[in-house]
Amino acid sequence: MKNRLLIFVIILLVGLSSCIPHKDLVYLQNKEIALDSLSSNNLTEIQKPYRVQVNDILNIRVKALDQDKVTIYNPVGNENLNAESQERSYFDGFTVDIHGNIRIPVLGELNVLGYTTEEIQKMLETKLLEDQFKETANIFVTVKLAGLRYVTSGEVNSPGTQVLFQDRVNIFEAIANAGEITQTGNRREVMLIRQYPQGQQIHKLDLTDINVMKSPYYYIQNNDMIYVKPLKQKSWGTGVTGTQTITTIITVMGLVTTSILLIDRL
Repeated sequence: MKNRLLIFVIILLVGLSSCIPHKDLVYLQNKEIALDSLSSNNLTEIQKPYRVQVNDILNIRVKALDQDKVTIYNPVGNENLNAESQERSYFDGFTVDIHGNIRIPVLGELNVLGYTTEEIQKMLETKLLEDQFKETANIFVTVKLAGLRYVTSGEVNSPGTQVLFQDRVNIFEAIANAGEITQTGNRREVMLIRQYPQGQQIHKLDLTDINVMKSPYYYIQNNDMIYVKPLKQKSWGTGVTGTQTITTIITVMGLVTTSILLIDRL
């Protein structure tokens, strides 16, 4: 009787220690302050404007009263940015080279490294008016990134390179687009690897904490890498819920018991 009780206690303890706690699966938990005292003003980090990096691809459009005069600046057949146009954006867009320059027809090289798209837009409008057109041409320039590209790896359901045609994407949108984090993914230590002029840096985000919305890394940037580490429960292989764990242990113990009985009969 004592042996049976001991076995039951062991199974219970192993099951409780190896299953994934509910608190490790829930996003945006209120861990420090009362939820009623939180507001959108003090929760959301103000997103800083993105500054162009090497290897970024810019989508530039120039419009004027006489559209024929600006066709040289506008790639043909790339008006709609959809899934099929990703490859065309690579060939028709303006890629920032290792020196931070893009090459524009007639205008030549233009350094855009470290500028925002709005700053590049004004720069192009000024340069076109100075070199090619008059004020009466009513030049209108738009500059956008040719898709926000980022990479997801680790414990996500659809790892790989993702492209979203949006100007603003937060970490939850980025992960949802990658098929969400698996049940065995560590939501407390999501690693965001970001490119900087001086090299790469790793930032850790706790997605289970509501204060993640105040993080300066809450919004992802072009060329970010998101890595989700596995929880230790995955390496144990006993199951991710208490029921799965206990079922696995009982099955193993049943096999062991049967083997011992068979050996004793020999």
